[in-house]
Amino acid sequence: MKACLVVCALVGAAASALSGCASGTVINTDDATAPPPATTTVPPPEFGTAHLVDAADYQLESLDTPGRRAYYFSTPSGRWRCAILPHDRAGCQAAGGASAIGVTGAPEAVPDPAGGTTAPNALVLDRDTDARFVALDDQEFSRTDAVVLPFGKVLAVAGFRCNVQDQSGVSCVRELTGRGFTFSAEGYTLHYTDVP
Repeated sequence: MKACLVVCALVGAAASALSGCASGTVINTDDATAPPPATTTVPPPEFGTAHLVDAADYQLESLDTPGRRAYYFSTPSGRWRCAILPHDRAGCQAAGGASAIGVTGAPEAVPDPAGGTTAPNALVLDRDTDARFVALDDQEFSRTDAVVLPFGKVLAVAGFRCNVQDQSGVSCVRELTGRGFTFSAEGYTLHYTDVP
């Protein structure tokens, strides 16, 4: 019994000591801001060089800015004319100044420069945005003297690349971002299709 009294006294003293240290206020000295979320950096896509053409063969003076060089090509069918405007954009227009691009699934109307709407006549990929259908007043991407880009070949200039394939049509991409498009008369997708 005496041993039990000693143990009980020790337990009681310990409980008293602990309760004397307890406080109703919790103090947290950690930084009040949450740690930054973990970010995953996605590396830019890698592109090969096996199917490249000599870009100099496609270089002509830009139609929209005299003195500026651009890289124009036509599809083997002659249905579309395209261009890479260095460090700016890539895109394609219906050949011959057609009022509509003629791609199944394309929007029927897009904003026009006058503030109304009209049928799109071009597909454009800017350096910082996704590809989109637009209505251009001029033939920004279309030159009658554009060289034909053969099937399975790639034209790569100043951060953009385009190719023409028999099955999938025309495809262009902004190399740094991986944003692109692929289209033919049968339809389109907002993804680049590389040459196999």
